[in-house]
Amino acid sequence: MLAALALAGACAAARGAPPASPIGNTNGLPEPAIAAAGVLARQAALATAPAGARIEVTPGSLDPRLHLAACARIEPYLLPAVPAWGRTRIGLRCRSGPVAWNIFFPLTVHVFAPGLVAAAPLPAGTVLEAAQLRPAEVDWGDRSSPPQVQATELVGRTLARPLAAGEALRLANLRPRQWFAAGDTVRVVAQGRGFAVVGEGQALSNGVEGQVARVRTDNGRIVAGQPIGERRIEVAL
Repeated sequence: MLAALALAGACAAARGAPPASPIGNTNGLPEPAIAAAGVLARQAALATAPAGARIEVTPGSLDPRLHLAACARIEPYLLPAVPAWGRTRIGLRCRSGPVAWNIFFPLTVHVFAPGLVAAAPLPAGTVLEAAQLRPAEVDWGDRSSPPQVQATELVGRTLARPLAAGEALRLANLRPRQWFAAGDTVRVVAQGRGFAVVGEGQALSNGVEGQVARVRTDNGRIVAGQPIGERRIEVAL
């Protein structure tokens, strides 16, 4: 079956096993090559997944207009800057055949690990309490924003959008925090390679989580950086 991403299939592809019969709408792509792509995708996901995560890989389908020439050895490879979780792709290239083709095979990589979900439906604007959340196994690859795992860090945060019962709580669901206001005196942490300099300055803009803020330092220099805490800003040197 397509969903059976067995290591044996990957080994067979690596040894140059003869192409299997076309399956589904994979356009003549042999099952060992699909299995090899799944194994490689799973390995890539495990490298960055939370400890103890359960990985499931679901193969996708190629464009039905694509017709691949027979190939005795198909090599899978990772694509640069392509996510390891969620909807992704694995490169497949023919190394031994009449036509040297190269395709990007679609897959969906599910990364199941513990996370916090809403214990009941929560409307937008809800100020979170620990009792409103419960732990559950959630798919970390389902969204670009990872699930939250520490309830103590979420108490008092405000929902930016409603959550259904059982839906994972992610950073993107929360309203950004404002760490300081324009005019406040802030602590400036200037980070360089292997060193850090700490000083003070006056905020020229509001310090909102995830947004660049500007500060005038004691010597009159204006710098920009990321708000990282209560009246704190980090500036990269």
